[in-house]
Amino acid sequence: MEKLTPQEEATMIAIWKVGPGFIKDFVPALLPIRFPYTTLASIIKNLEKKGYLKSESIANAYRYSAKVKEADYKKKYVNGMVNDFFQNSYKELVAFFAKENKISKEDLKDIIKLIDNDKK
Repeated sequence: MEKLTPQEEATMIAIWKVGPGFIKDFVPALLPIRFPYTTLASIIKNLEKKGYLKSESIANAYRYSAKVKEADYKKKYVNGMVNDFFQNSYKELVAFFAKENKISKEDLKDIIKLIDNDKK
């Protein structure tokens, strides 16, 4: 699974959100990003070549759907980020966000509850 460019990631997020559809169906889900239609069409073709999308011909248009699940993409690249930037330590990741004031004590308590519930 090849890493996506920021534009490709934004497009995939829109596709995951919308589900199968035509290029015009993905435009509203991309807002506030505004790609010209032809640019979006090129990005979608590139995503298909990379194996992220599949297409089916309907009349004179193509309907696109995701071949890669959002959860699978997140898992691969979050794990890679943790490995590359936080010495493969999720504790270091959480500590980073805590130091940057990006996560609150309440958020941490909620995370602990999730962990405790998973153990039960």
